[in-house]
Order: sequence, then structure tokens, then C-alpha cells
Amino acid sequence: MKEWGEIIMEKIGVGVIGVGTFGEVHALAYSAHASVECVMVCDIDEQRARNACEKYGFKGWTTDYRELLAHESIHAVSIATPDFAHRQIAVDAAEAKKHILVEKPLATSVEDCEAIIEAANRNGVTLMVDFHNRFNPAFVRLKEAIDSGELGQLLLIATRLNDTLFVPTKMLSWAEKSTVAWFLGSHVVDLVRWLTGAEVKRVYTVTRSMLLKSIGVDTPDFFVSTLEFDNGCVATIENCWVISERSPSVVDFKCEVVGTSGTVFIDTSHHGMVEKYTQLGASYPDVIANVNLHGKPVGFAIASIHHFVECLIRGIQPIVSGFDGLQATKVIAAMEESVKSRAPIEL
Repeated sequence: MKEWGEIIMEKIGVGVIGVGTFGEVHALAYSAHASVECVMVCDIDEQRARNACEKYGFKGWTTDYRELLAHESIHAVSIATPDFAHRQIAVDAAEAKKHILVEKPLATSVEDCEAIIEAANRNGVTLMVDFHNRFNPAFVRLKEAIDSGELGQLLLIATRLNDTLFVPTKMLSWAEKSTVAWFLGSHVVDLVRWLTGAEVKRVYTVTRSMLLKSIGVDTPDFFVSTLEFDNGCVATIENCWVISERSPSVVDFKCEVVGTSGTVFIDTSHHGMVEKYTQLGASYPDVIANVNLHGKPVGFAIASIHHFVECLIRGIQPIVSGFDGLQATKVIAAMEESVKSRAPIEL
């Protein structure tokens, strides 16, 4: 990535396509950035579009993303539609000469990723994938320790990013059109690629479909994967979205890194900085991802979106590229192939 340069744009007009599960965070982040003009939101749910428009101070709303893309005062868009619905919108955005921030994963097939990247390159627009854990302070500190050589040669990374049953049964209306590998695994695949600075060469994955299928949601309960990297490191990834709804946090995210000279343990979901116990139960309030501090949103989920804006203002490339999105999709596609073949897949 280039160094921060001179400001080439004073104000960025933005639109948000999809203001549901995570798109509302994009609307919130843009509304809090001084260099952003909040122009329009889009959602197929008219009431949701209206509500987001009013809540975050956008000038207008629509249920047709093509109307948003036709708006001349919009320079950049966030695409926060469901995992499987990114390709056409992203390609159309590139053709409309809009810079693009896509929620992870970039797309759910290699072909779709390549089509988005080609359209962005051909039209000269910036493309960033919102892998926001690259902005998570815990993992930034870990990355620094790895890159400095403090941990020695990396041997093993063990990660667990799970959700409670609430997510595929209540939060998402489209869970059975996707998998937990796309919804959660994409985060971790990019994270371990970034931490190791290496590429995955072999994947082996196991899944089971019991709980969700028994209640009418036809998608696997979990994916457990072993990833071998071309630098010799091995990573295990657990992604499950059927842990008990009695858990004090919707998300369970842990990571252990073992090197020849040191070990690091990270627990971002049960961090213990704030433990709250009331008649409603136990909880670990968020203090790092998306936090309201005296009326202003801060945290790494906000920081990644602001990074996109600041790259456009200064004319530099984001730290997460379309290529990163493509590589993550290749790995998850290999996971799915491994499940079907019951054998390791070479990349």
C-alpha cells in the first residue's frame, strides 16, 4: 500500500446497498465521517430503507440499487447484501464508475470474484473487501509480533469463530442459501492468510448437518477445516453457528498462535474487560468492534469502513484488495469441495 498522500477529494458521496444485518453499520460509519456526504441507501425492504435513511441522515432511499448507482453525486458504494448476492451489483457499480466496498465474502464463487475484479480494474475504480478483523487491535498486535520475528517461525494457528443458534434461525432470513463457512469462515480465512503472509496449498474439511436440518434450516451446523500453507504453517479453523443461545455472547472468537519462539492467545469475545451480570443473565459488552463513545461510533468495525473512505480521499489503495477476496473464496470453495469428496483438496 502506498503511503498516505495529499488529499485529492474533499468530500465523498456514498450510497449503501443493503442496510440489514451489517449494512446498517456501514450507514452508521459513513454518517460519522466528516468527509462523507450520505446520499442514498437502498434495500429491497422499503421500510428498512426508509428507517436507515432517516436514522443516519441520508438524503434519500430506494428499493432499486440501479437508481442509487445512477445518482451522479455518489462516488462510492458499500454492498452489504447477502453473501450470494454480490456479483451483479458489484459489476454494475464498477460499470457506473463507483468505488466499491463489498462486505465479506467478495463472492461465493471464484468465477463471480473474477468478474467483479475484472470490472473494477477495467473501469479504474477502487475495490475493497470488508475483512474488518485486519483492523481489530488484538490481531494487529499479533501481526506485529509475527512480522517482527518475535514468535519465530510460525508452526500452528488454531482459530474458532462461532455464532449462537440465534444467527441462522432468527437474525438471518437467508441462512440456508449460504453456509457458516461463507458467513464466518471467510473472516478467518482472510485473517490467517494475512497473519502468515502465505497462501493455502491444501485444505481438508469436515461438516455435519444435524441440528439445523432437524428444524427446517438446510445448511450445515459447522465446518472444521485444516489448512496447510506454503510456508509450512498449519491452521485449524472451526466455524459453527449452533452454539447455545444461553451463551453470554452471540459470537465466540478465539485464536492461538504457536511459533518456534513464542505463543499468543487471543479471546475477543470473552475478553473479560467488562463482565455484566443482571437478572437478564451474563454478558460481555462489546468494547472494541462497534462502540458508542459519547455519541460517536468507534471500533474496528467502523475503522475498516473509514479506511475505505480515507483511501479514496488520498488516492491510495486499501490494505484489503479484490485479490484478497478472491483468495479467500478459493479456499472456502476448496472447503466445500473437500466436504463433497471427503478428501483433501490441493489449491
